[in-house]
Amino acid sequence: MDGTVLVADDDRTIRTVLTQALTRAGCKVHATSSLTTLMRWVGEGKGDVVISDVVMPDGNGLEMLPKISADRPGLPVIVISAQNTIMTAIQAAEAEAYDYLPKPFDLPDLMKRTARALENRNRTPRREDPLAGADEPDELPLVGKTPAMQALYRLVARVMNTDLPVLITGESGTGKSLIARAIHDFSDRRTLPFVTVTASDLADLEGPARVLARVKGGTLLIDEIADIGDEVQARIVRMMDVPGDHVPRFMATSQYDPGSLMEDKRVRQDLFYRLDGAAIAVPSLRERVEDISLLTEHFLGRAERDGAPKRWLSDDAAELFRIYSWPGNVRQLEHAVRRLSLTSRTEEISRSEVEAVLGNQPETGPVLRGGDSEKLGSSVARHLRRYFDLHGAMLPPPGLHGRIVREVEAPLIEIALEATGGNQAKCADLLGINRNTLRKKITDLDIRVTRRRKLM
Repeated sequence: MDGTVLVADDDRTIRTVLTQALTRAGCKVHATSSLTTLMRWVGEGKGDVVISDVVMPDGNGLEMLPKISADRPGLPVIVISAQNTIMTAIQAAEAEAYDYLPKPFDLPDLMKRTARALENRNRTPRREDPLAGADEPDELPLVGKTPAMQALYRLVARVMNTDLPVLITGESGTGKSLIARAIHDFSDRRTLPFVTVTASDLADLEGPARVLARVKGGTLLIDEIADIGDEVQARIVRMMDVPGDHVPRFMATSQYDPGSLMEDKRVRQDLFYRLDGAAIAVPSLRERVEDISLLTEHFLGRAERDGAPKRWLSDDAAELFRIYSWPGNVRQLEHAVRRLSLTSRTEEISRSEVEAVLGNQPETGPVLRGGDSEKLGSSVARHLRRYFDLHGAMLPPPGLHGRIVREVEAPLIEIALEATGGNQAKCADLLGINRNTLRKKITDLDIRVTRRRKLM
């Protein structure tokens, strides 16, 4: 790489790591913990690329982007942030950041993006009407630091200011309608109505006309498109083909896997191809286990702001939250946390209280309602295709094999330990591996072993 990179982050370790890595790659680096210093360097004409944190001791990195753009048009800014919310990704995109990465970031991935920014400097695409930000960014429970959620955030940021129809799929309770609403609220149509309709709204011949009159060129969300009959689906096709100056943006949600919508004739072929302009697959909560603690803290904080006592989960309670399958996804988690925040006898929520709220562990069903007999290999292949699709034209960060093996291996060992009551000798025998190998994997994967009554 050839060029000068300005790094702004209040974490000395991150500044050191980035300085060393970029210097070894051939770049000149200026690093600071101050936005004031960063802006002075930009004003002096220094730097070919900026890498900046959001929350800094003397200000907000996102709020500096318009001034950087005014002072140095075309200067690429890569935003890195520990605020792992969809709003951060959207605000970064709307503030015209060149790129956005969550913390903890993958260093090789950041280096590749920096190299690309250096190659494309002074050719950064710009939008004419950047958005100021969200009114209530903390009210949407679309938070997550897992790669699947971060890729989802970037996809949402890319499609929000297009006119492409959007098909959003995912299990009940994953937040499909929230994502649709976020796309609308941060789009160029945000001042126009956002209207959600079901089959009953379109049941009679005048239904489409009434709906179009309500939406007035805003965004029309069709809830659970697969539950709508063929005749009404035909009316939706005609609605989407109506010419005019006030045609709405169409979105639809479904709990079914996109591939099964047409194969099982749940959605007409002509309607599917009209809706599938941009496909967004929302991961279930059990596909992003590492986000459960983040979401739990979010909901406990919200409950406290709403007047509930301050609460937190005990280690055992948090572990039960982590291994539970959450068939109702984020919505079920929110309701469970709300109930626990009101009924817990002490500030620390115990495992027994969690067990009382969650009841017996339900069996985990298929990720989407595409069928109940799907083999594990087919399910893994589908999830991997979705993972690649979420990255769009870009490849996922390097090291994919190790990450995927870890994703599968960790829950396998955890569940085997649960089944054997934490007895490592029995667990090793069950898995068919050496006991020392099991111990090493438990350490490497940071698996917590608890002796308890066997589950089977």
